[in-house]
Amino acid sequence: MPRRTRRTAPSRPKQKVYGPPPPTREEECAQENDLIEILKSFGCFESDVELRHRENVVQRLESLFKEWLIEMCLQMNLPGIVPQKVGGKLVPFGSHHLGVASKGADIDVLCVGPGFLQRKDFFSSFVRKLKRQREVKDIRVIEEAFVPVVKLTFEGIEIDLVFARVARNRVPQEMDLLREDWLQGTDLHSVRSLNGYRVTEEILRLVPNVQNFRLALRTIKLWAKQRNIYSNSLGFLGGVSWAILVARICQEYPNASASTLVTKFFKEYNMWKWPNPIMLRELKDCHFNLPVWDARVNLADRSHSMPIITPAYPMQNTAFNVTPSTLAIMKEEIQRGHTIAGWSQLFEKPNFLRKYKHYVLLQATSATEEQHPAWVGLVESRIRHLVVNLERNVLVTRAHINVQSYPERSTGNARAPVRTKWLIGLVFNEKGGQHLSIDLTPNLQRFSDIVHSVAGRCQMFREGMSSSARYMSQKDFSWDLPQEPGRRVISEELQPSVSTAAPSLTSHQATKRSRSPHSESSSKKFKSDEGPIEEVCLSQSKSGGLKRARTPESESPSKRVRTDLLRPAET
Repeated sequence: MPRRTRRTAPSRPKQKVYGPPPPTREEECAQENDLIEILKSFGCFESDVELRHRENVVQRLESLFKEWLIEMCLQMNLPGIVPQKVGGKLVPFGSHHLGVASKGADIDVLCVGPGFLQRKDFFSSFVRKLKRQREVKDIRVIEEAFVPVVKLTFEGIEIDLVFARVARNRVPQEMDLLREDWLQGTDLHSVRSLNGYRVTEEILRLVPNVQNFRLALRTIKLWAKQRNIYSNSLGFLGGVSWAILVARICQEYPNASASTLVTKFFKEYNMWKWPNPIMLRELKDCHFNLPVWDARVNLADRSHSMPIITPAYPMQNTAFNVTPSTLAIMKEEIQRGHTIAGWSQLFEKPNFLRKYKHYVLLQATSATEEQHPAWVGLVESRIRHLVVNLERNVLVTRAHINVQSYPERSTGNARAPVRTKWLIGLVFNEKGGQHLSIDLTPNLQRFSDIVHSVAGRCQMFREGMSSSARYMSQKDFSWDLPQEPGRRVISEELQPSVSTAAPSLTSHQATKRSRSPHSESSSKKFKSDEGPIEEVCLSQSKSGGLKRARTPESESPSKRVRTDLLRPAET
């Protein structure tokens, strides 16, 4: 019988690996240690004392909230409701809950109450209780926001309180807020408030390694803040958007170290084709008649530039505020991060004044320090709308808002007004380098009108409050942007193009601001029937000076403020 010979499979040729070899485990550990040391130098980690202080503040707020719920039950005297058993739940969310809070960061806190309470009770009665606490300072109620919030400082820590009602008479402490059935019958404002906690908790549950996720997220947040692309309200990305982007990389590379995750972050998103959405899980609809992001069904969702979808129902786009300009800027920064090898260079701050040749300077002015935070918040909340309007100008190819504001505080003069300034860098369409006459007046005027309208509805206007917007070229700046607040950065000789001042509290006529000796010849003024004074400055000459104002009789009704430019800006 012939002997059978065993056949061996032919050996496969070794697959070629292109590019540099992956780092060894020792190299990864060294990179991670270097990264941690750099993060510490930027104050990205809290000490144990600071962390305990934060936890004590949250516990103190929870006690106050539950006390208030009992007081409201006794006051309302509802049949069948036992005040001592009504419960109540207070949980932090955001960066504190994710475990990535840096030194001095604020705490987002969700207060959950029973359904028989009214939202106005929280923003009136509970706020009055908070004001009576000696630990509470600088309390502000922003009830008109997309997610209504109470901002305050508690023992030196900034707190953002949001409130949600659930359709129950009791709110037990062990209540699982991730259950979708709690959302049934809940009002839309409460759903939005609940989703702050639900989204952060879902992110932690969906990442394979929480420790590596936290270190990678701290790195990306520091990078975004240093490069001035960290601001949801101004059209960039906020904390939850960056967390979702990092969490997706963690899902793609479950065994990677934190330093490798950061490298993969820049590589993956440098190649990403927006507006393809970023999602941590499949879209889900519980059919509770709540709005859910779904570009397959909703035509409006298809117009979003950078969809980053929350993992908790109802799914929403956290990057709804992103504009074409801010998307282009973030893509450039991600590409820059992909090409950089060292950590120190990654966190270098950009020089905004050297990036563009043309700018719009915005300014918010208040009479007192007490009035200023609320006024700045209102003006800042409308800047994104100005950026969108500027982008619609066919001759504007980019409008870049610098997220860093520049406060000016008086030193020694208690009666001096308080100011905060913002800069928007502009790039104009060159059209072959021909002479351009670009009219920015409608855009700036629209911004001024919106600020005035919203302030009127909120009854926020006080004597001494005003906002202004004006065009400036790079040569008009006196100094570089300051590292410390309070220094002037702009030449004060230029007059605002468009401004809105608050009406006087003592008369129906508008309050006029003090004018420089040449202001009569550089601007024209007219009195609005609704109260504010609006200043429309004529265009700047090429030499940097101001053209002489025309009289109303000599000026055509169609004449507008124009910015005459020979060579538009380049980035």
